[in-house]
Amino acid sequence: MKLRRLSTRQRGFDAKLAALTRYEAAADAGVERVVRRIIADVRKRGDAAVLAYARRFDRVKAGSVAKLEVSKGKLGAALLSLSRPQANALRSAARRIQRFHERQLSRSWKYSEADGTQLGQIVTPLDRVGLYVPGGKAAYPSSVLMNAIPAKVAGVREVVMVSPNADPLVLAAAAIAGVDRVIAIGGAQAVAALAYGTRSVPRVDKIVGPGNAYVAEAKRQVFGRVGIDMIAGPSEILVIGDGSTPADWVAMDLFSQAEHDELAQAILLSPRRAYLDEVEAAIRRLIREMPRHKVIAASLGRRGALIETRGLGEACEIANRIAPEHLELSVARPRALLPKLRHAGAIFLGRWSSEAIGDYCAGPNHVLPTSGTARFSSPLGVYDFQKRSSLINVSRKGARTLGRLAANLACGEGLFAHARSAEMRVEKRK
Repeated sequence: MKLRRLSTRQRGFDAKLAALTRYEAAADAGVERVVRRIIADVRKRGDAAVLAYARRFDRVKAGSVAKLEVSKGKLGAALLSLSRPQANALRSAARRIQRFHERQLSRSWKYSEADGTQLGQIVTPLDRVGLYVPGGKAAYPSSVLMNAIPAKVAGVREVVMVSPNADPLVLAAAAIAGVDRVIAIGGAQAVAALAYGTRSVPRVDKIVGPGNAYVAEAKRQVFGRVGIDMIAGPSEILVIGDGSTPADWVAMDLFSQAEHDELAQAILLSPRRAYLDEVEAAIRRLIREMPRHKVIAASLGRRGALIETRGLGEACEIANRIAPEHLELSVARPRALLPKLRHAGAIFLGRWSSEAIGDYCAGPNHVLPTSGTARFSSPLGVYDFQKRSSLINVSRKGARTLGRLAANLACGEGLFAHARSAEMRVEKRK
């Protein structure tokens, strides 16, 4: 495995860093065309199209989409089928996730002005949310908890989960998280069904959850008809290390994201060249023990790097440029670096805060912005399942003052009906 070593002192470092961290999320043209056809077919034929694709891609034998719905009884049975440690782990993680997200809940507010005008904001939950959960080998019960629990905390009336061939852990997580309906369909056809509605699949207001390239492209194409969480890129971890954390620990933290897929990114920044040497040695020694060593090796070889910086301050500057999904401050005094950091999906403080704990049970959401989008976006949260309506209650006295202001501004824009509408409330009534 060829492991990239860089230094900020090298000529051309900025260009090398840009090339290393660049990831284009643009869809493959072939994927885009296939997805467009599937969506159009589902819009035209509804359940018949969804069932045809389910038979083709997921090898289902059901006679209708309605028969692909998983009953509440089966969800409960899946939970009962788990070993006690597994069930307890899911329940404990769910409690921690709920406790964290309850603190994000926004509430309606208003205030009154001296003339009696009242202004404010009404916060309401979305009515119905669709949750996509990959099936088969890519089954992630933690994603069920991370997506469904914030929606329920927000007050979403109905969460509809779609997942092809969901395993018992996923179904058990759905039971614990309070998912209302589970339908065993997947792919772009499931996204289209959620976005436009069919006889058996209700139309939703927003679609969240991870998926393959076809699912991601389908979410992109239906955006505007429904809301979506994000178009996620490959997993990322950036570690800033000062040498105080055992090299084996840091190597395994890098592996934890590299093992997701060959496009995942794992980078270590440190001002200590000897420490980079230690971590590299640990990587080469430990990778042989990993069941997914081929994926890890491909990921590290393609998009990984060990980077020597001039100091921890410069490491923070580089972290801000990268805006990583996960940022580990594996240093003796992590809080001292926080004021220097502006862009990251989640920040893990100190040697004991492994990214893996954040993925499963710390409490904050593991659905995070990738590909540099942490510069302008945030982790999934309760706020993603709430919407805000402005409240404007103008008093008679306020209408006179505000009406004149509005009329002046409207005339300046050449919108005279606007101006006249405001002026009518300024004029004295007979």
